Amino acid sequence: MRLWLIPTGYVVTAILAALTLPRIEHAYMGSYAIGLSVSSVQAYLSAAASGMMALTAIVFSVAFIMVQFSAIAYSPRLALLFVRNPALFHTLGIFVATFVYSLATLAWTDRDRSGFVPLFSTAFVVIMVVVSVVLFSLLVQRLNDLQISNVLHLIGNKGRRVIREMYPPRDQTKVDMQKLERDIGGHPHLEAVTQVLTYSGEPRTIASSDIRALVREAQKANAVIFLASAVGDTLVENALILRVHGGRLTIPEDRLICGFQLKKERTFDQDPKFALRLLVDIAIKALSPAINDPTTAVQTLDQIEDILHHLGQCELDVGHVRDSMGQLRLIFPVPTWDDYLALAFDEIRQFGATSVQVMRRLRSALIAVAEALPDPAQADATRRYLKHLDAAIDRSSFDSEDRIAARQEDRQGLGLSRFHVEEKALAGSRQ
Repeated sequence: MRLWLIPTGYVVTAILAALTLPRIEHAYMGSYAIGLSVSSVQAYLSAAASGMMALTAIVFSVAFIMVQFSAIAYSPRLALLFVRNPALFHTLGIFVATFVYSLATLAWTDRDRSGFVPLFSTAFVVIMVVVSVVLFSLLVQRLNDLQISNVLHLIGNKGRRVIREMYPPRDQTKVDMQKLERDIGGHPHLEAVTQVLTYSGEPRTIASSDIRALVREAQKANAVIFLASAVGDTLVENALILRVHGGRLTIPEDRLICGFQLKKERTFDQDPKFALRLLVDIAIKALSPAINDPTTAVQTLDQIEDILHHLGQCELDVGHVRDSMGQLRLIFPVPTWDDYLALAFDEIRQFGATSVQVMRRLRSALIAVAEALPDPAQADATRRYLKHLDAAIDRSSFDSEDRIAARQEDRQGLGLSRFHVEEKALAGSRQ
């Protein structure tokens, strides 16, 4: 649902209530008394209406602070997480609804100098004001989400969620790699290209794809659809989206394009890489000479390591989909383990090359991930990356003592040298 519909729904409901409820009270409930003078009720309703406008301005100020702070301190791509928070739109909606209904109740108070005070509408305004204050308190409390630890946990949780949705556990998926290589690698079983779909329009990013819809279309046409663009790719004019191989029918282009959700920016939907991208953005911004905050980069590596642990327990080779009869119908590009390693560590390794703290935390993360991986090929790739990191330390501008310190894995970056503790324990046991 589009978020602007939330405050719109509140306003429309308040207008409908303002047009009906006071009229019903005036016509059928005139005998109910509130026990307050007309002037007191009018003063209260006027204060409630004017106060709601002031609170609405504060809501916009809070939203502006959250957006500006997150964009400057963390990443411009992270600001959307706070802007699209439904709590912000619910708060704005209830404020405007309280303002509208307060004005309507005020208009029916002492109407035609009758001395009538709408009891239920006035009580309803009191309830709406209380709810508005509670929502405003919760919104201000959301400023706590701007703390670095909360931001990192938020991104990490979103990354772990999309991993669970996108990748099946390794023990539940057995892939016939030889058959897959025959179908995809050598293409001997793929027929000639019968259709090509290209993009036309303003640049848009593929936010997600409807796998089931594309498989249905391929099954109807007895074809295989090969996606040339992946989720997260930005489509420009004449960019190749997909190719259709074989098929006895031509698939309408509108059905093919409906299989993709295009947006102006990347989202977490079907894109585990995006969480890593945001975490790396925060880390390298912290490592910039203008900020020089390697501890934040170390905190970011905590979430990156955990995401890699989750990826390592999943079957990553899911870029092929078969129909219910076992026929290959859809092929789409997916990141490999090497892709994830490069995305997670390359830029942090490069921008943190002058930080002993970052090097120690990187070594600790790589060693822990390699030891936990059930796939020997992925473990070997991780160990090769560790050797690459050690070679970078040897080529760095560190002196000999700093090189020794940088090659000591430490989950805290600087704080606890693990293998020194192990060496002392072993020496004590030998004695």
